Amino acid sequence: MIHSKENSKHYSWGDGCDSWILNDSAHLSVKQEKMPAGAAEKLHFHEAAEQVFSILRGEAVFYINDEKFSVKAGESISVQPQLKHYIANESQDVVEFLVISSPSTHNDRIEIEK
Repeated sequence: MIHSKENSKHYSWGDGCDSWILNDSAHLSVKQEKMPAGAAEKLHFHEAAEQVFSILRGEAVFYINDEKFSVKAGESISVQPQLKHYIANESQDVVEFLVISSPSTHNDRIEIEK
């Protein structure tokens, strides 16, 4: 089956962020997400899941174990299990990206109070 934002399950998260589930199995999760300007997720980590974030549009900022990384359209960044992290859109434009997780992040997200 061909997957797109138009035919995939959608949910909203955070402050006006959108997610479309392109693949959802125990071993692999692929989501296309959109973050408006100024949005950020909460600091967290995954016990088992490795994640790859591939930026499709705009520029995202990743905070990983107290380091800051700016990732632009056409670039990607990997986050290994156990690393504290979050993504933020510190720009004035929308950011769109793919987040690929293996295994799936179902019941594998532990939020951390800042």
